Amino acid sequence: MYRRGHLGVSLLVFAPAGAALVLAGRPTLALVAGGVMLWLSMLPDADHRIPGLTHRGSTHTLAFAALVGAVGAGAGAGLAVVVDGGRGTLVPFGFAVGALAVLAHLLADALTPAGVPLLWPLSGRSFSLYLTRADNTVANYLLLALGVCATAAAALLTVRMG
Repeated sequence: MYRRGHLGVSLLVFAPAGAALVLAGRPTLALVAGGVMLWLSMLPDADHRIPGLTHRGSTHTLAFAALVGAVGAGAGAGLAVVVDGGRGTLVPFGFAVGALAVLAHLLADALTPAGVPLLWPLSGRSFSLYLTRADNTVANYLLLALGVCATAAAALLTVRMG
């Protein structure tokens, strides 16, 4: 998918998690999670700019999602030192946000015929739902619209429930 599609899928993945955080009394964490997920939404496509990496290779895997999650956990641990949020909250929060950001990207790319090698390096098999081409403008805008609507709906529901 292209940037718009990736942003939309990130919002779709974020919406229930953000609503859960708000309902748990952690609206600041919800805001941070949404912002970080959008910021990282294109991270796996850094393989376009890094010599030696092939597109939809190692950065489009569950291993990479775990690696980014681990970096997020480290950021959470560092943040817990300076922010009153508790290491027991910020470390898993950092892991979840980092991993979810990459997983949302992989989900969007799995919609395309090219798919993603989720289990690399254990397997080179590509996983795909074969729903649309990555360059399909309508699909990219539709995913963006769905993500915005899901996030807005989640926000409205949490206001009414909270």
